Amino acid sequence: MGVPEGRRRRLIFTYGTLKKGFANHRLMEDLITSGDAVFIGSYRTADKYPLVCGPYRVPFLLNLPGRAGSHHVWGEAYEVSDSAVSRMDELEGITRGHYERLPIRLCSAGGGDAAVVEAEAYFAHRSYAEEMWRRNGERGYAVYSEKEAKGYVKRKDRPQHLTFLDQIDLFLSEPPQPVRLV
Repeated sequence: MGVPEGRRRRLIFTYGTLKKGFANHRLMEDLITSGDAVFIGSYRTADKYPLVCGPYRVPFLLNLPGRAGSHHVWGEAYEVSDSAVSRMDELEGITRGHYERLPIRLCSAGGGDAAVVEAEAYFAHRSYAEEMWRRNGERGYAVYSEKEAKGYVKRKDRPQHLTFLDQIDLFLSEPPQPVRLV
């Protein structure tokens, strides 16, 4: 069962808070309920990309393929309608320069000789991606899990007098916090 006929279909790769069990998955649940999205399965990127955390432990996939310290990133794929893409674009701040929706190649989580499929993903906007990579010590994650999400702050609980781009600028201007081993 897919998105109803007569609606354009797209494959969207989610790697962060839109995944099952994370803060923004409610949007995906709403889209599934309305018939505008269908969960396809677990996938990983065919190419290695940096996946990092920014302010408030928000995840960012950086369109810097093949960088040392990057990984095949794991996430979920959804078949979605144009209406769903509009709602996802709004959440991801496409028109405000937060993220960019760009093509990406995926492999199913089954591994082996899995076929590569074309999809789209929300990448950090190019205006700050390189700086975000440096701020994260040029090291990324293979998956945004509960461990990486620890300390995530929901949008409603962040300072309301600052835009998200202001919050990103502040994050990028601060020195990295030392990693504490517990």
